[in-house]
Amino acid sequence: MLYNFLIPLADDFAVLNLVRYLTFRTGAALLTAMLISLVIGPGLIRWLKVKQKKGQPIRTDGPQSHILSKAGTPTMGGLMILIGLVASTILWADLSNPYVWACLAVTASFGAIGFLDDFLKVTKANPKGVPGRWKFLAESCVAVAIALWVAHIGSPSLMLPFVKDTMVNLAWFYPIFGVLVIVGAGNAVNLTDGLDGLAIMPVIIAASAFGLISYLVGNAIYADYLQISYIRGSGELAVFCGAIIGAGLGFLWFNAPPAMVFMGDTGSLSLGGALGSVAVVTKHELVLLIIGGLFVLETVSVIVQVASFKLTGRRVFRMAPLHHHFEHKGWSEPTIVIRFWIIALILALIGLATLKLR
Repeated sequence: MLYNFLIPLADDFAVLNLVRYLTFRTGAALLTAMLISLVIGPGLIRWLKVKQKKGQPIRTDGPQSHILSKAGTPTMGGLMILIGLVASTILWADLSNPYVWACLAVTASFGAIGFLDDFLKVTKANPKGVPGRWKFLAESCVAVAIALWVAHIGSPSLMLPFVKDTMVNLAWFYPIFGVLVIVGAGNAVNLTDGLDGLAIMPVIIAASAFGLISYLVGNAIYADYLQISYIRGSGELAVFCGAIIGAGLGFLWFNAPPAMVFMGDTGSLSLGGALGSVAVVTKHELVLLIIGGLFVLETVSVIVQVASFKLTGRRVFRMAPLHHHFEHKGWSEPTIVIRFWIIALILALIGLATLKLR
């Protein structure tokens, strides 16, 4: 909004030329989102405590330490993230860019689905919430619509990592692929969100990586140098990613162990959907598998656990998702969280390396 308002005045006031620079607006979006989250955080947490009373229902089959230490902690802290992220993006992004609205639409829609899920969990004091099939159907409808929109704006294609300037046209399969990426990312982050601070920092790391990818893919000079396909307008998503980082850092202030609030599905679904939508716009969906590799590992651990138990009656892990397996092995919560953060950082660096290794 500020970009669209101030640019016409830049010729008369030289200082306003700063808003022309994507890097400046990305930094401004990061700081704005972080400040919003930090300012509204205490009041929001107090309000959630009053409304929820008993807080988020804790899985009874989980580690006993969770039942004892996390009882009464409010959920839906993702509202803090959503407010900071959406407000900051609208404030600093070029609102004439359709990709910005596509990513905001996914983020807000997934946030609404997650909010309903959290609301049912809290009001019914049941950790199940919205039935999985209905959640998947709603998420898929949003993802299909956005994938078709992105294909209409640009092309229904996929960029291949490690290959120079190559795009694969997915044609009719593109909407299905979009669902796999966006819905998969949303639910993968959701599964990872099980310990204080565990999900938010890998999201911040992934958003940092995709902020850089968006900037490079959206810049014709850098795209040509790196021999990757140039996507006009995708660079504006660097502002969106900056807002994710800022809102995430603000939330982490309150979510650091011991957490004052959980993000809930309101935050995890929206953040995962946001990352998935950025990957779809930049055509780096396959790179998301690397950068978001921690989320993939957590998801695979659940799939393997369920499949093994149904087929053989045996469990591969002591408990799924994977972070709970290490809890049952005796690892402390901070140890698991920090080590998973390190893994997320390493995977992000590997993912970024694919930009040059072609």
